[in-house]
Amino acid sequence: MGVFSRFRNAPASASGRIRHDPLMGFADVAVAGLFGLSGAIRNVAPLPGVAEGFPLVVADREVVAHDQDVIALRFTAPDAGPLPRWHPGAHIDVHLPSGRVRQYSLCGDPGVTDSYRIAVRRIPGGGGGSIEVHDALPVGATITTSGPRNAFPLTVPGYGSPAQRFRFIAGGIGITPILPMLAQAELLGVPWSMVYAGRSRDALPFLEELARFGDRIEIRTDDEAGLPTAADLLGDCPDGTTVYACGPAPVLTALRTALAGRDDVELHFERFAAPPVVDGTAFAASVASTGRTIQVGADETLLAALNREGVHAPYSCQQGFCGTCRVRVMAGEVEHRDALLTDPERDAGMMLICVSRAQRDAELILDL
Repeated sequence: MGVFSRFRNAPASASGRIRHDPLMGFADVAVAGLFGLSGAIRNVAPLPGVAEGFPLVVADREVVAHDQDVIALRFTAPDAGPLPRWHPGAHIDVHLPSGRVRQYSLCGDPGVTDSYRIAVRRIPGGGGGSIEVHDALPVGATITTSGPRNAFPLTVPGYGSPAQRFRFIAGGIGITPILPMLAQAELLGVPWSMVYAGRSRDALPFLEELARFGDRIEIRTDDEAGLPTAADLLGDCPDGTTVYACGPAPVLTALRTALAGRDDVELHFERFAAPPVVDGTAFAASVASTGRTIQVGADETLLAALNREGVHAPYSCQQGFCGTCRVRVMAGEVEHRDALLTDPERDAGMMLICVSRAQRDAELILDL
């Protein structure tokens, strides 16, 4: 799920506001955190008139990678009626039967109004969400969603961006938010190119679907060409290029480093892993219901520490933008590292345990 990064002279956002990265004021191109999504973009509510939660039915399932580990699911409304509209870069919150909540990018056609498509890679050692999607959502199964939200919007020339061309970079399952962007760029006639990287061709989803774009998409796999460098991924990247990238953290770090001196290039990215803890200090947190105290390491999130000790709290994005892990703090001072909670929510003692921490030398008492 989604993180937006900017370089200097970034354009206004799709909402017309100037994008501001709340955790990168110390340097325009700081690399260590890889964390910075504007409050304007992160505070994305469901569309007006859309219920807080509504059901979706699995209409069909399709294996979309040769290694069999990625499936695409198409959802429709129970009455087959129209669904809320969305734009490239959007995702939906999927409330699974187990109670887990996960965010998945919409990777279908935004012009199709009666269905949504997502794609999910099975991750055996993950948090269980991908396995549940693969094993427990047959055709006919029902999930609920709060509707499309967009933390990774595509801004196009004349509509919030001075970009003259796009460079798309996708790593493995990171193709999902990029797919609709390719079609949008094609529709608008904006010049674009793309590199699609992964372990092997068998592991890359949607290769057949992408074939229609011909040699504008370079397929680069580790088993054939070795690990790509930032230069391999960026290509020529002339002045006036806007880069959209979705992939693992090391790839995004390399891209940011390579573009550090380029005022003439915009970088937008979305990551699908939790960001590392930056400038953290160790602290303690107590669980009010049991009185148990848990030590949180300087490089560990509160959520991770709770999970390590068998204290289970709901979570989803692990990046501080979905709000699923919201917990009330009964005592202690919080160092808020999200841009989602409002001031009244913070004043009421709420925190997001996936990114926020205790103030130095403070101990938190959690309403868990």
